[in-house]
Amino acid sequence: MGSIWQKTAEVSKGSTDPLMTVKPDVIVIGGGLAGILTAFLLQEQGKKVIVLEADTVGSGQTGHTTAKVTSQHGLIYEKLIQTVGEKQAGQYFAANQYAIDCYQDMITSYQIECGWKMAPAYLYDTEDDRRIRREVEAAKRLGIRASFTTETELPFPVKGAICFRNQASFHPLKFLYGIAGKVSVYEQTPAIAVEENRVRIRQGAENFWLETKAVVFATHYPFLNRPGYYFTRMHQERSYALALKNAGSLEGLYLGVDTRGLSLRSHEDYIILAGGNHRTGDHKTGGQYEGLMRAAKHFWPECSVAARWSAQDCMTLDGIPYIGPYSNARPDWYVATGFQKWGMTGSMVAARMITDQIMKRDNPWQAVFSPKRKNIKASAKTFFTNSGIAARNLCKEKFWYPKEKAEQLPVDHGGVVEWNEKKLGVYKDEQGEVFCVLAKCPHMGCQLEWNPDEKSWDCPCHGSRFDYHGNLIDNPAQTDCCRPE
Repeated sequence: MGSIWQKTAEVSKGSTDPLMTVKPDVIVIGGGLAGILTAFLLQEQGKKVIVLEADTVGSGQTGHTTAKVTSQHGLIYEKLIQTVGEKQAGQYFAANQYAIDCYQDMITSYQIECGWKMAPAYLYDTEDDRRIRREVEAAKRLGIRASFTTETELPFPVKGAICFRNQASFHPLKFLYGIAGKVSVYEQTPAIAVEENRVRIRQGAENFWLETKAVVFATHYPFLNRPGYYFTRMHQERSYALALKNAGSLEGLYLGVDTRGLSLRSHEDYIILAGGNHRTGDHKTGGQYEGLMRAAKHFWPECSVAARWSAQDCMTLDGIPYIGPYSNARPDWYVATGFQKWGMTGSMVAARMITDQIMKRDNPWQAVFSPKRKNIKASAKTFFTNSGIAARNLCKEKFWYPKEKAEQLPVDHGGVVEWNEKKLGVYKDEQGEVFCVLAKCPHMGCQLEWNPDEKSWDCPCHGSRFDYHGNLIDNPAQTDCCRPE
């Protein structure tokens, strides 16, 4: 159906000028919020910048967020104090709160109509108040003006909630399009390779190399495996959202940290209800949209669905984004990834940090977000979990053969079947027509799994996704899924 943001924003158009003769100082790869903001801030510093976007501006994760602009990122501050210490935990908060102020200043200065609204943000728990109380104390240790409460606007009681004041929400695509019109963006122009200070570009029927002084990877998930090895340092997760009419309104922004984990906020006449988190590629049973709809009808019996959509988020080993130099081997490459579920403030923090680094200025948050960091205490458990999942799915592709045959699949279902000693991903549509792909991710060869909610083939190792025709939806894969001959 598309997100409520995609349904209610006038699409921005990028440049169609030929690129072969352009001589940029910086090439930014990725036309989402992080890429556009980085290009905008660098341009303000006098740099000649171009943005390469494989699809259209905002067509990736920026258009699928719930668009909460907040420094309250789940139960994070107690964890950060324990793993990286109070100093860096405080810097993490300062960076994200600074991002909120930057948005407000830009929206005011450039008179961008994007529904910007300052609001309190709440984490709530309907089952127990102990974790909430510990997070309140952790926040106060860092000087954050946080408070505990049991009183909220929610249509159900809570055991406890933590409130941060001076947070915000907006329409992310209206903001993005307002900024994208001020920078040089080339849509339908993918970067297909990068070597040192050269980027290989496909523009129409042409493939050519373009030289630059610096490259910024703002592609959600970096598409180059080496150097950097980001595929060993992140996994991806999916979540689902509904925009509801006739559901009232909320002044605050809400996120549950209990088992149900529902997210709620208002936008104009809509309530946005989100949840159903799961690791990409680990979703055989489906039913996430139906679960959200049941909750919506329970809370607001007269509500109706105006839009439904899903999002994909990069999750780092220690819960902190990777922002800065791509690797020691490539000092003029920069990366912005791993924003968890907080890409709005993460994108602004990344744009500010990478601009400072390219301009050779110190930045007070470098140590917190550096991709070179080694937070062993915070990272070890997640690293071994991710490695185990990747290893199992690589072995599964090589050695596991399914028993299910294509003819046994129910209508409107998908599954992996054996055919001529190959494993195929097979989907049978409502008319009984069968669509086949090779059930092997072109990124690193893991076996793909069927996502019944979205009728897609998802990679459980690194999160690449493909529609049932085999067309690429989400990176790090760069090519479509192969089809059987």
